[in-house]
Amino acid sequence: MKKLVYIAASLFLTMTLQAQDRSMPTPGPAPKININKPESFTLKNGMKVLIVENHKLPRVSYTLTLDNPPYAEGAKKGVSDLVSSMLGNGTEKTSKDAFNEEIDFLGARVNFWSSGASASGLSRYSDRILELMAEGALQPLFVQEEFEKEKAKIIEGLKADEKSVPSIARRVENVLTYGKDHYNGEFTSEETLNNVTLADVKLNYNTYFVPGNAYLVIVGDVDFKETKKKVEKLFGKWKKAIAPKLEYSDPKDVQYSQINFIDASNAVQSEVSLVNLSNLKMTDKDYFAVLMANQILGGGGEGRLFLNLREKHGWTYGSYSSIGAGKYVKKFRSSASVRNTVTDSAIVEIFNELKKIRTELVSEEDLKNAKAKYVGNFVMQIEKPSTVARYALNKETQNLPDDFYETYMENINAVTPEDVRNAAQKYFLANNTRVVVVGKAADVLPGLERISKEHKLPIFYFDKFGNPTEKPVVKKEVPAGVTAQSVLNKYIEVIGGEKAVKDVKTLYSIASATVQGTPLEMHIKTAKNKMALDMLAMGMPMMKQVVTDKKAYMVQQGQRKDFTGDDLKKMQEAVGTFKELKLLGNKDVVLKGIETVKEADAYAVQLGDATYYYDVNTGFKVAESKEMEQAGQKMTQFTYFEDYKDVKGLKFPYKTTLSVGMDLEFTTSEVKINEGVTDKDFE
Repeated sequence: MKKLVYIAASLFLTMTLQAQDRSMPTPGPAPKININKPESFTLKNGMKVLIVENHKLPRVSYTLTLDNPPYAEGAKKGVSDLVSSMLGNGTEKTSKDAFNEEIDFLGARVNFWSSGASASGLSRYSDRILELMAEGALQPLFVQEEFEKEKAKIIEGLKADEKSVPSIARRVENVLTYGKDHYNGEFTSEETLNNVTLADVKLNYNTYFVPGNAYLVIVGDVDFKETKKKVEKLFGKWKKAIAPKLEYSDPKDVQYSQINFIDASNAVQSEVSLVNLSNLKMTDKDYFAVLMANQILGGGGEGRLFLNLREKHGWTYGSYSSIGAGKYVKKFRSSASVRNTVTDSAIVEIFNELKKIRTELVSEEDLKNAKAKYVGNFVMQIEKPSTVARYALNKETQNLPDDFYETYMENINAVTPEDVRNAAQKYFLANNTRVVVVGKAADVLPGLERISKEHKLPIFYFDKFGNPTEKPVVKKEVPAGVTAQSVLNKYIEVIGGEKAVKDVKTLYSIASATVQGTPLEMHIKTAKNKMALDMLAMGMPMMKQVVTDKKAYMVQQGQRKDFTGDDLKKMQEAVGTFKELKLLGNKDVVLKGIETVKEADAYAVQLGDATYYYDVNTGFKVAESKEMEQAGQKMTQFTYFEDYKDVKGLKFPYKTTLSVGMDLEFTTSEVKINEGVTDKDFE
């Protein structure tokens, strides 16, 4: 049963890891950009309406945006999330089911959130689509039953993210960068959600879902005069009001570059980000130079960070940079998810790339390619209604010149290598960089301490919620007399005893999971030195794998792959009913020490590139880790075991979680001992 980890890893990686297209577009003459200018009018309540007629296709899109000043929610953080989730769940006039059924019947898309709404569909239904959007936005139905349902959904999502290393990294990065009291730094928790009442949801909606800073952008096959009448009828009675404007002190960058470390004992790889604040505005003279600097540094697969950390060193599947621009403070960040053991080296290389672009002129070739990529993307996007709507809105909310987008490519092409260097020096603050690292302390800290000393980067420690904490203890003393063999023997004893384990000739388990909404079912059959796995997706065969003492192969999407050499040997070593029986007889097995696994101490027993973790107190196996290589990149795959249940006197984990950047959770529904397995299963 435990072998599902290896197969699930292959499945997971196959489904989620896609090769990136890093080909460069060939620069050519810049096409002339002609963006239709909107006709506009303003309602008495303050809502501004922008209409762009485009009769090329019989479609229309509506985007309602409430450009309110940002605000912190404090002890009731999550109230706006609840507003978002409850909008569209029926109105004062129409039930939830009837509302959604009509949207489906029209083939339309209608969405709502706490700061706006959107709708799109065929222009022949344009009037009704707009009516539905207006009704859902202005006449929402807030009832206790729906409130409880939506709150429970959000809490369930928070629980699912509790041990997600990327989620922890995003949360703590914002807390440390902006501060917990800042609207960008606060985070939703189960505690803050439980402070929110239905009355709070209604108050938030009535306070912030108002027309004073509202913009309705309409793009598509419509007539201005007729649409104006319709908008006035539907939105004219929206009560005039303006959202409050609260003042916040701007957060500050760190005085000197430093490492902020967060220990995540379940991290299979480290989440690394180098961050500083940015006050870049779209109207700034160096705006286009900043775009080019970021594009060259880490804007995509051809960026320097990607070429260095992935292509040159093979440490990650991708490394990128980004910088925000707008009316309010944002941030510049360079990031990567890397193997724990190369975390320190990755940080050094990111700093090297930051230093290089700040001090050296980029080549004309690099700049030309960056411009070609950016201009190519710009041209590809300008025909999309969503892009036209965003550009029209940006002109209004960002105070852009009327010809901002018409001259966009001209301004991009005018950027010089000197402009790029100057922009990098101004916005990429190498000496005031906060390095946020979320990783496994036992694997990561020794390297971080080395570069801390060599590069004068002090290390500060924080917990998973951004609170200062003590340096984690990574080395714990193994009690006298405890050996790899004693740990393995204890495990065999707690799951049922040596005799019961050896009496097992075959095992047959059925487990299920959901990946990106797709239900999976896994049937695993094992015998001595044999294993057969069948993976079903939505009830249909997806993958089959067989390993015996003579062969190993996998069939996926109709293609068969046979394994030979070292790959075959490793697969054969991994199969069998109970791995611990093989480990007991192997003289190369060693006890590495005690490590933390999901907040509990566990003995780490190692054989080659695989490590097995057994709870210090209970003796149960709680995890396995294995070094793997996929698409030329090395990584560590972790599998966690929980919820042990008794089956005919033997205990098996009924919850198995595969963690490779995200968690894939399998729940076992049945385990059969010495039944349901025949020799034909391994042919």
